[in-house]
Amino acid sequence: MTPVHAKPVLTVDDLEVRAGDRLLASLGELRAAPGECVAIVGESGSGKTTALNAMLGLTDGLRVTGKIVVKGTDVVTANERALSRIRGSVVALVSQSPQSALNPTMRLGTLLKRVLARHGLRGAQAKERTEEALRSVLLDPGLLRRYPHQISGGQAQRFAIAMAVALRADVILADEPTSALDVTVQAAVLDLLARLRDEQGIALVFVSHDLAVVSGIADQVVVMREGRVVESGPASDVLHRPDADYTRELLDAVPAIGK
Repeated sequence: MTPVHAKPVLTVDDLEVRAGDRLLASLGELRAAPGECVAIVGESGSGKTTALNAMLGLTDGLRVTGKIVVKGTDVVTANERALSRIRGSVVALVSQSPQSALNPTMRLGTLLKRVLARHGLRGAQAKERTEEALRSVLLDPGLLRRYPHQISGGQAQRFAIAMAVALRADVILADEPTSALDVTVQAAVLDLLARLRDEQGIALVFVSHDLAVVSGIADQVVVMREGRVVESGPASDVLHRPDADYTRELLDAVPAIGK
């Protein structure tokens, strides 16, 4: 449940990301409060992932203007040292294919230990955070002895989420986190993210091309096309009473039993 009048932990104002003169993504306004999910939806090439990367400061070679503030840090103007401090511990990324982002030569336990150490967590504190995180994502501690190629896609997604939980991130940026998973595993990952949002008050920005996926988790929906926002608002309005023709086209594309 979204807190009433909660102060946003992530705010975006007048964001533009350009490659030369070409506009890649534009967001006039976005707010994500603790315990709230904001979904950014649109087809491939709509700019949604570019906007998400900008929230982490991952825009090398691109021109970024506007403001992106995460718990008091303006990502657009922050230096690399300041960005390193907030990445993971304040704002964390869950990518579409976490297995490709995990070092294949390291066991999962070593990877998690290094991530925690980078943020000053060692010894008993790191052990406590690890156990807590694994419990929250329903993973067996024995999994930490495995290498990334020895786990399933669903386990890899939950491990990526566990890293964010272990660091107690305030914001999770989820980039198409279920698109590479089968329907059953997809539902389990969505349930997990929704539970973390509700029980731990994590703010969630969820990128997807699938309105059916976001309908069960989003509080707010932002619809993007060709780099620009065509519609935004409460999920109940955007998904059930859309104003934009493009939003209606996306809704019509959702498979339905009997069609």
